[in-house]
Amino acid sequence: MPLFTDNADVSVRPAVPGDEEAIARIQIAAWRASHGEVLGEGALDLLDQAAVQAQWAAAVVTPPGAGFRVLVACDGPTVVGVVSVAPVPAPEDRPFDAPGGAILALEVEPAQQRVGHGSRLLAAAVDTLREDGADQVHTWVLDGDDARAQFLSSAGLGPDDVVRELISGRMPDGSTRTVTEHRWSASI
Repeated sequence: MPLFTDNADVSVRPAVPGDEEAIARIQIAAWRASHGEVLGEGALDLLDQAAVQAQWAAAVVTPPGAGFRVLVACDGPTVVGVVSVAPVPAPEDRPFDAPGGAILALEVEPAQQRVGHGSRLLAAAVDTLREDGADQVHTWVLDGDDARAQFLSSAGLGPDDVVRELISGRMPDGSTRTVTEHRWSASI
């Protein structure tokens, strides 16, 4: 009798050249699914997949410095998610503090969400930051992204009262549309 298990062939690995097409597609699809209403479809329509892909290719092949990493989640051989991390040096006024890390992007293909890929990516990101000496992590959550807030909360991150406003695009009348993000953080 054959032995079957419920475990799928899922993993997280460092991104390699050639992954950038899937990463760009996943990021744009995830943003459309999660942020379309807040950012406005017009802003998302301006995204150039080729430019996004080129930026990811550069991040994978020539990261801007030590500690910048891109990891991908795979379902079998298929890339289904991405996380990128960066170091955050100790503040100048507290040079003996341990450094931290930032999660710059964490996206999973919409059809692959809620099956564990995001959790695996977050765990791998935190492990990577710890290996680099970080004792804390932070990321940004766009107002209205309740699913991301719930996900991060379940993983032990929480809002830390730091807020920023970003311009998401120009309206037809020439005015700008702004969005608000809240920083979420945790000790690791």
